[in-house]
Amino acid sequence: MGRTKKNIKAVKPTLHVRNKHKGRYDLQALAVSYPELRKFIIINEHGKETIDFFLPQSVVALNKAILLNQYGVSFWDLPEGYLCPPIPGRADYIHHVADLIKDKNFGRIPLGNQIKCLDIGVGANCIYPIVGVSEYDWSFIGSDIDHNAITSAEKIVAQNQILEKKVEIRMQENKKDFLYGILDKEEKIDLTICNPPFHSSKEEAAKGSAKKVSNLKKEVVKTPVLNFSGQHNELWTEGGEERFIRNMMKESKKFGSNCFWFTSLVSKGSHLRAAEKYLQKLDAQEIKVIPMGQGNKSSRLIAWTFLSPSQQAEWIKSRWKVN
Repeated sequence: MGRTKKNIKAVKPTLHVRNKHKGRYDLQALAVSYPELRKFIIINEHGKETIDFFLPQSVVALNKAILLNQYGVSFWDLPEGYLCPPIPGRADYIHHVADLIKDKNFGRIPLGNQIKCLDIGVGANCIYPIVGVSEYDWSFIGSDIDHNAITSAEKIVAQNQILEKKVEIRMQENKKDFLYGILDKEEKIDLTICNPPFHSSKEEAAKGSAKKVSNLKKEVVKTPVLNFSGQHNELWTEGGEERFIRNMMKESKKFGSNCFWFTSLVSKGSHLRAAEKYLQKLDAQEIKVIPMGQGNKSSRLIAWTFLSPSQQAEWIKSRWKVN
């Protein structure tokens, strides 16, 4: 007798269990912390309070309120035209890489500034270091190739006491490098994180944005007003995401003994298999893929290490304290 095939519906990934942003935003609570948010609160067709996520000023105000209310950041701003990221997804990345360390550290997440992370492409917004410092008290290096982004990130760090002495911003002078010019030969970091540019050209980025906004608004929008904006190096790069990640992986091999876990977001699932095969070619000791998602949006992060089991054991013993 033949087997009956069952239709098994794929379970979409949701926000991490430790993510503060599960469920709807409590806009009234956020507005108490940041009253400027009130003028952007509207009532949607279901009678629920929300904001206009297609209006750049409202998204910036929401981020300011969230960062003040939930992360203790009293100053946060962006230069005009720079990426204003959704905080829940950024927080998810930080929580998932914390689990990477936890899984190697006897089920405990090591806290404190002895854990050092490198944010490759910190951007003008400095969101990943903010979340990592607030949630786990880690220290961060934030690198970028954009002078305006560096200046903005440095200003955010300088004007928030919780970030001082925890976040160092470093300029990457060579636009083709990721780790060279940022890390010294003997410098040790526990994690790298990276949110690569998605697209290969300005035209591709514009088409992708128009499609995204059209899907959300359920109408054709050819020239959308983006709620996040973004500069060249934030949204597109020559060769697109796939080449960017491949080049970063190639360079990470040269720094294999400097870092425990290298990680990167991979926005397009079609790029994942090629990335795994390339890491195998580079003789990565371990490769992990972690699904991520929020609402209808799915993504994933890939993590890899070049440390052997004995090197990993020595790293854990010397750098991570079981708390």
